[in-house]
Amino acid sequence: MKDILNGFKDFIARGNVVDLAVGVVIGGAFGKVVTALVEGVITPLIAAIFGQPNLDAVAAFTVNKAHFTPGTVLTQALNFLLTALAIYFLIVLPLNKLAERRAAKTPTVEEVEKKAEDVVLLEQIRDLLSQQRPQQ
Repeated sequence: MKDILNGFKDFIARGNVVDLAVGVVIGGAFGKVVTALVEGVITPLIAAIFGQPNLDAVAAFTVNKAHFTPGTVLTQALNFLLTALAIYFLIVLPLNKLAERRAAKTPTVEEVEKKAEDVVLLEQIRDLLSQQRPQQ
């Protein structure tokens, strides 16, 4: 039992689990923002265009008392696309820009290994002075 608890403790202590938990919480909160966007802006826009608040009844038909609503699939596909677009523009793009800025500020290996011109000049002066000193 103690081994199981220690194993679980090690599992939880890993950074990936904590990152995942933070992502789930942020995703849940962001989902509410997207829902508000859809209900407050997109749904009225769809209602203005199609005369209905959603696409559920668009292209609906009945065959032998079976009611088909392909518009429901359209509504959910539109909700998915809007959610994906919102996530991309509000989260992915800013994070990519931030990563690019961090990468631009981080010196490459070549830059780190390359000495500054003034350091090279000072080393040359040091070497010349050491050559001019009489050897003891």
